[in-house]
Amino acid sequence: MSAQDLLLSAYDYELPEELIAQHPADRRDHSRLLTYQRSQQHISHHWFYELPSLLTPGDLLVLNNTRVFPARLFGVKVETGTRFQFLLSRPVADLQWWAIGKNTKRMRAGMAFDFPEGVTAEIQEIAEGGNVRMVFSGIEAQAFSAWLERHGEIPYPPYITARDTAAERYQTVFSQHTGSVAAPTAGLHFTADLLTQLKNQGIDSVSLTLHVGIGTFSPVRTEDITAHELHGEHYEMEAATAERLNAQRAAGKRIIAVGTTATRTLETLWRKHGQFQAERGETKLFVYPGQTLGSIDGLITNFHLPKSSLLMLVSTLIGREPLMHLYAQAIAERYRFFSFGDAMLILP
Repeated sequence: MSAQDLLLSAYDYELPEELIAQHPADRRDHSRLLTYQRSQQHISHHWFYELPSLLTPGDLLVLNNTRVFPARLFGVKVETGTRFQFLLSRPVADLQWWAIGKNTKRMRAGMAFDFPEGVTAEIQEIAEGGNVRMVFSGIEAQAFSAWLERHGEIPYPPYITARDTAAERYQTVFSQHTGSVAAPTAGLHFTADLLTQLKNQGIDSVSLTLHVGIGTFSPVRTEDITAHELHGEHYEMEAATAERLNAQRAAGKRIIAVGTTATRTLETLWRKHGQFQAERGETKLFVYPGQTLGSIDGLITNFHLPKSSLLMLVSTLIGREPLMHLYAQAIAERYRFFSFGDAMLILP
């Protein structure tokens, strides 16, 4: 590792705008897959549906089974009728949420908003970064999730300007536990048939949960990346998953994380306990070069935003210079980038 690896500017790159994917591939597993073997520094180009032939029988995939909820809401200011937008980010208690408010400079504590079906909300607190704490009323707590499904919108990332994609394509086929404001995008390439093919070839999978927060896509803003504090995200691992992962490690077989969110959860538990363990909690782990990733052997991941913590996590696995070379290759080969884009498979 060099001193440059800890500088934010070292993680910048130029991306032609037309390579930002606005729509997913016609079929989930028909995205492209850039494969990199670290030991041989070998790059090859494939389709995602070829994944069974690229992995080894006995490999174990780790999936993030979180589900995106319709976190974007529009309310009308009671006093003026002005429309405001909110992005619910984290529940505090029943009917109480932290949210990202648009135009928060025009908000103040005590301001009230009307929402559909007679639901109202009052701003209790305004914090930095456009965060507001709001309390909803006019609805029972147990009915709030169903109400949100009726009136909220899936919060696609801001770089996706086309909004004509079916919301279900921004969910993985194995999503189960609602709580994310953004999809674990590496998992979007899998189909039920592909998972069956993998299993029939001796490549099984286990699941954990990490609810992705909106901060996942926020750029690091300190030139010294070690000074950056990463957002917290809720995670959960069940006992059966921990047992299977520990057995995989003991047998010397490979663990392949599907996505940076799964990696962050695995690494949080590995560093905390020296093994995998059933647990639920919040992680603020920030993985960047100079650290060691001890929990995984390989990674499936999409192509990430410049200067993002996700880019730094991947560079921790393979090195910053090799990673930036891979990104240059992907741009030259016209891969599609970000949430609805193509994928990368990193193997030992």
